[in-house]
Amino acid sequence: MKNKIVAGLLALFLGTLGIHKFYLNETKPGVVYLVCYLVGLLTCWLLIGLIPMLVISILALIDAIKLFVMDDRDFDNKYNQGYFDHLNNNKMILND
Repeated sequence: MKNKIVAGLLALFLGTLGIHKFYLNETKPGVVYLVCYLVGLLTCWLLIGLIPMLVISILALIDAIKLFVMDDRDFDNKYNQGYFDHLNNNKMILND
């Protein structure tokens, strides 16, 4: 089960690497964050690399804020849906 606070903290502190996206099983956006950060890191000596790093940092901060203010029920519906479906199936089996 995914935790909203953990996801928000990951976005806040390691968001530029996309760690929070991987934690939330959003692999493709996580790879985009990671690649943009690495490209920025490799080209920062040209000063061009600062642009993708700045953009990714701002997006990670926005993600962190969105996660912190998201309602618990909305977070569970979006990121823990399979977990609760699995629990409900087990309850139905036990009740039969």
